[in-house]
Amino acid sequence: MSGSLTIALDAMGGDNAPSIVVKGADMARRRFPNVNFLMFGDEQRILPLMKRRKRLRAITEITHTDDVIANDTKVSDALRKGKQSSMQLAINAVREDLAAGVVSAGNTGALMAMAKLALRTMPGIDRPAIAAIFPTIRGESVMLDLGANVECDAENLVQFALMGDVFARTVLGTVSPSCGLLNVGSEEMKGHAEIQQAAAYLRQMGATLNFHGFVEGDDIAAGTTDVIVADGFTGNIALKTTEGTARLIKEFLSDAFHSSLSSRLGYVLARRGLRKMRDRIDPRRYNGAMFLGLTGIAVKSHGGTDAFGFANAIGVAVDMAANGFNDKITKGLEAFDDFQPGPLEVAAS
Repeated sequence: MSGSLTIALDAMGGDNAPSIVVKGADMARRRFPNVNFLMFGDEQRILPLMKRRKRLRAITEITHTDDVIANDTKVSDALRKGKQSSMQLAINAVREDLAAGVVSAGNTGALMAMAKLALRTMPGIDRPAIAAIFPTIRGESVMLDLGANVECDAENLVQFALMGDVFARTVLGTVSPSCGLLNVGSEEMKGHAEIQQAAAYLRQMGATLNFHGFVEGDDIAAGTTDVIVADGFTGNIALKTTEGTARLIKEFLSDAFHSSLSSRLGYVLARRGLRKMRDRIDPRRYNGAMFLGLTGIAVKSHGGTDAFGFANAIGVAVDMAANGFNDKITKGLEAFDDFQPGPLEVAAS
């Protein structure tokens, strides 16, 4: 990364803020030596955490505010009463071109609403989408939408596909990402009218986008496609199911290796392989959901993450900014604007 970047941080967002924000920023500083930070929050709580982190303090500008958006704050209340909150001020820094992106571990609904209102959607995008990186058998994939839009029409799904394609190229480094629509079956006649119409549009786009077709739930972990597109209702259920399954497997493994003396011995022998597996599926490595489709970069960290996870969320924002993510989305959407779909033949479900 050449040149310097500034990232705005909501220092008070998350279950363990501001501690994990400061510690995470210090970790990110080592990974990205050309990044500076604007930190918004309670200065009396932030400064003591900076005492042993002089290098971080030297590249961080702190703006004090007493106002915080709590996890249980209603979106309407956040918009009405949170204009001086740490979350809103951090978002405003992006709007005012003081920062290249914002990262917060705070209230997801409030962050989405505030960011959409302050940053606005990009030309050609009707609705922003929440996207996240998933580990797969083949490597990594990106999935969207994960909850921002419960109901979507065909054009929304096509826009999500284009944004996911650009994300896979820019952040994941995939040369020609394949894209799949999450459906109840891989057969062409499956699915409701909106997903059928979206598939028909994507098939007609040809060279503009590498459309694989329909994918099912088990294709997510298999890495069948590099980009998985869904409406927010379906995507959020898939996300939470995946997270729950990962925790279940972790508990089963722990119980199995503590069930007997021979099992404990087996753990000692398999410890290196198990650590490798743990690192591969560690959710902190994939922390940082992106609000794609806004004119500015906004990244949502998991509220309960630790410093390592928050540092990775900062990394996502830095990667997006350094690689000109929004400019590339704009060019991708221009290609879609030039595309004129022919008559659609949508199969009956």
